[in-house]
Amino acid sequence: MTNKDILNNVKKLRELTGVGFKDCKIAIEENDGDIQKSVEFLRKKGIAKASKKMGRNAAEGLALVHNEADEVSVVEVNSETDFVAKNKDFLNFSKEISKINFKVLGDIEKIKSSKMENGKSVNDNLISLISKIGEKITIRRSKFFNNKGGKNYFYIHSSVEKNIGKIVSIVKILNNENQELGQKLAMHIAASNPLAIDVTGIQKEIVDKELEIIKAELVNSGKKSEIADKISKGKINKFISDNTLLNQIWIMDPKKKVSDILKENKKNNDIKIIDFVRFKVGEGV
Repeated sequence: MTNKDILNNVKKLRELTGVGFKDCKIAIEENDGDIQKSVEFLRKKGIAKASKKMGRNAAEGLALVHNEADEVSVVEVNSETDFVAKNKDFLNFSKEISKINFKVLGDIEKIKSSKMENGKSVNDNLISLISKIGEKITIRRSKFFNNKGGKNYFYIHSSVEKNIGKIVSIVKILNNENQELGQKLAMHIAASNPLAIDVTGIQKEIVDKELEIIKAELVNSGKKSEIADKISKGKINKFISDNTLLNQIWIMDPKKKVSDILKENKKNNDIKIIDFVRFKVGEGV
């Protein structure tokens, strides 16, 4: 890096963290100009001001969809408060990030290194926006659905503007030409929050942890170990059913499961859910 590059990065780091010039310069030089690594470096050094903005919790924000030619992308951009999520600068930044997300096929690292319309990188614009607004802002997660192997449908809950909201769900379905069914499945996913399409998609660690909790609750309630084992098997089966899309109760008709709806709507070939995603702003932060 040239001296000019170092000074520019030191300035950005100072805007972001509030830390003095000397400490910022050391952090930049130690981390080859990487801003995010420099923030971590300062925090590890125990400089309290370094976490002034980046250490705070950003659980508000927006989820944004971009769709073209039957392909769909979604990205979540977080802020600390809902007030900032409504800010014009934040909204415009997020909209441009959504377009970039689509172009880079949902690769979040490529988003951060991409150039924005003003000629500056996303990272540089992000730092400037944080400095201007005074809140932690993060590009949290993203996903892209291509137009191969099925048709994509999406649903936006608590819509702020077109293709922007607080909950976004996307589902890719094979052998379905029924637009209404696709939209309803996306809506179901937004409302019911499945973990996977079927049991094979649920991580073993999640099932094991849930089983451990169920058994502990039963034993603590006074059940004998062997009885607790029997009861827990039934409970874990219910947990799997409640959290797998095909086994969930259809939100439009409590007498049917999602798998029943797919069978009812098939034409020549079985309708298959290939993939899905659900972003709820701030969930898990």
